[in-house]
Amino acid sequence: MPELPEVETVRRGLQPVLEGARLSRVEQRRPDLRFAFPDGFVQRLTGATITALERRAKYLLAQLDRGDTLVMHLGMTGRFEIDEPGGPRQRPGDFVHAPASDPKHAHVLFMTEAGATVTYSDPRRFGFMGLVETARLDQHPWFSAMGPEPLGPDFDAGVLVAAFKGRKQTAKTLLLDQRVVAGLGNIYVCEALHRSGISPIKPAALISKAKIKILTAAIKDVLAEAIKAGGSTLRDYAGADGALGYFQHTFRAYGREGEACVTPSCRGVIERTVQAGRSTFFCPVCQL
Repeated sequence: MPELPEVETVRRGLQPVLEGARLSRVEQRRPDLRFAFPDGFVQRLTGATITALERRAKYLLAQLDRGDTLVMHLGMTGRFEIDEPGGPRQRPGDFVHAPASDPKHAHVLFMTEAGATVTYSDPRRFGFMGLVETARLDQHPWFSAMGPEPLGPDFDAGVLVAAFKGRKQTAKTLLLDQRVVAGLGNIYVCEALHRSGISPIKPAALISKAKIKILTAAIKDVLAEAIKAGGSTLRDYAGADGALGYFQHTFRAYGREGEACVTPSCRGVIERTVQAGRSTFFCPVCQL
């Protein structure tokens, strides 16, 4: 599933086309994706202007001048394509092995007054869209229990010190808990733990404050670098059409089972284990 850097890359790709744009026409081609579309979806969007295109965790948020926010989640195979007058079709981000477009998977079309068309396609239909009153967005069940954004000013070592204190759960388990920090996923948690030299199977309560400070910086660094690189090559992101991955990026631990650890002076070999049904990649030598 796309993680925070992938969603942020998509947001940045859509922003020049959608932010400030008036939606002259919206086409909804089926009654549902993962969930049913809200009542009056097309009518509530048609004629509205998108005043801001933002991100919260792994959600895209298009604020409307009518007081609602269009909330969009990509699920596993959701993708956007942009068609502008006189230009080639674009996909936000640098896709790897991207298949040709298939009209049968194009479920929502947003047409702007400037002549652009943004198409949302989703072969497996695990994504979803909703309309939420902007003033009450933080109270909505999708967002009410979310922790701070890992790249935002409210996330610092103190957040993790408090979350880890006295907890028997592993560091990885808590970092994936959206109530602790919003938007972190399996891949970048593996990467941040490797960079900070923390074992993913170590109980959180046993991690020192000094290590937590290093971990906090590693989380911010790995996310920022992934966004700059345009996301990640996700080999477990295989769409129904067989496409592999979103973006290109190099990992230190994730997906490198059996390969030498890249930490300087470490002679370890990356191992893989499974935690809560998810693959965890780590070095048993330098991650203690």
